[in-house]
Amino acid sequence: MELEKIRNFSDGELGTEEKKAAEQLFRLRFQMKLGQNEGVKKLRELKKDIARIKTISRERELGLHGEKKPQAESSAPVKAAAKTKKSTPKTAGAKTKTKSAKTKKEAR
Repeated sequence: MELEKIRNFSDGELGTEEKKAAEQLFRLRFQMKLGQNEGVKKLRELKKDIARIKTISRERELGLHGEKKPQAESSAPVKAAAKTKKSTPKTAGAKTKTKSAKTKKEAR
């Protein structure tokens, strides 16, 4: 199934298509275990289709597809927070750890 075709499905249709593909995958695996079918290519395609359907449904839940501006805005506060963390002074406990580590190396 093509990606654009999957994107045009509604949420309900995505659910039914996922169930159909999962059922087909189950039946195909069952047939392969019995030695009746050697459809490895069909098995791969079904697995990929299920993954595509799940990905698109998750994108819709998160509202990610086609929206690039919120991602850029959300990354800006993270950078500002990282800069403030760098400017904070280190605690005295951290300095003693480095000194004790040096003394352990010298003792060897």
